[in-house]
Amino acid sequence: MKQLLDKYLKIIDWYIIKKYLGTFIFTLFIVIGISVVFDISEHLDNFLSHHATVYDIAFKYYAGFIPFFMNLLSPLITFLAVIYFTAKMANQTEIVPILSGKASFNRFLRPYFVSATLIFIVSLFANVYLIPYTNELKVKFENTHGFNGDPTKNEVHLQLDTRTYVYVQSYDNASKTAYQFVLEKFDGDKLREKIVANTATFDSLKRKWSLKNYSIRYVNGLREKLNMNLPQKDTTLELSPSDFEMHDNVYSAMSTSVLNKNIDKEKIRGAGNLKDMQYEKYKRFIYPLASYVLTMIGVSISSRRVRGGIGLPLGIGLFLCFAYIVVDKFALVFAIKSGLPSLIAAALPNFLFGVLGCYLLYKAPK
Repeated sequence: MKQLLDKYLKIIDWYIIKKYLGTFIFTLFIVIGISVVFDISEHLDNFLSHHATVYDIAFKYYAGFIPFFMNLLSPLITFLAVIYFTAKMANQTEIVPILSGKASFNRFLRPYFVSATLIFIVSLFANVYLIPYTNELKVKFENTHGFNGDPTKNEVHLQLDTRTYVYVQSYDNASKTAYQFVLEKFDGDKLREKIVANTATFDSLKRKWSLKNYSIRYVNGLREKLNMNLPQKDTTLELSPSDFEMHDNVYSAMSTSVLNKNIDKEKIRGAGNLKDMQYEKYKRFIYPLASYVLTMIGVSISSRRVRGGIGLPLGIGLFLCFAYIVVDKFALVFAIKSGLPSLIAAALPNFLFGVLGCYLLYKAPK
C-alpha cells in the first residue's frame, strides 16, 4: 500500500491533500459550532416547555443534529475550502511553479480528487448507514417536543392491499382515534363489503383497531345485506397510527432496507408519498457525488491568480453555493409537481453543476 501511494502521490500531492482536508475539517467544525448555537437559541422554548433533560438534548437531539448537518453541509464546505486554499496558493504563486514544472493540469488535479474520494466514501457510508440511525434519534426527539406542531393529516385515502381501501375524515394523534372511518373491500372492480364507523381507535397492546358505532354492508351482485348501529368490532388491519402522521423528516430516519419496504408498500397504497420516499432513497447515493463536482468547479475558478487576492473567487464560490442549494431544494418540488422522475430529480443538481464544472475546467488556465 505504501509503495502504491509513493508511486502516485508525491510530496506536493501530500501538501495539497493536507491543505484540502485540514481546511475542510476546520471550516466544517466552525460552521457546525455556529449552527448548534443558533439552533439552541431557536429551540430553547421547546426544550424548557417540554422539560427536556440535558442528557436527551445532548445524546438524542444533538447526536442526530450534528451528524445530519455535517453530512448535509460537507459538499458546500468542500467547495468553499477548495476555493479558499487554492486561491491562496495561486495568490502566493505556488501553482505556477507546479504547472511550469512539466506537470499537466490533470496531474495537478490528482490530490484534489484523492481528497474528494475520501470525503465521498465517508459521506456515502454516513448517508446509507449512519445518518438514518442518528436521524431516528433526532426525529423522535423533535416529534415528542413540539418541533413540528400538529403532525396529523386529515382526509386520508389509503389502499391497504389490492382489494382493501380506507378513508378517514380526521385523526387525533393523542387518543389514536380516527373519525368517520370507512373500510371498503373489492373483488376486482366490484364492491363486496363496506364498513362505516363513527370512530376507530388503535389498541397498541392488541395491535388491533376498535370500531365503535359502526354499520356493515355486504354486496353480492343485486343482493345486499345491511347491518346498522352495531356497538363494537375489533379488527386487524395493515394500518398503523404512523400512517396518519405527517412529518417532513420521517423518511430520513428510515434505514435503507426499511425505506425500500415502505416504497413497495406505498406503490400499493398510493397515498401520495411515493416520490418523497424514492427521492430520499436516490439522494442517499447521489448526494455524496457532489464532493467531486464542487471540487472540480472550485479548482477551476480559483487556480488563477487574480488582482485583489482571494476575495473574488470566494465571492463567486458563495454565489455558486447559493445556486446549488436552490437547485437542490427545488429538485424535489420538480419531482412532485411536474412529474419528473425521482431519480432524475435527485441527480439534477450534480448533473447541472457537473456540466458547469467540465466547462470551467476546460477554460481553466493550463
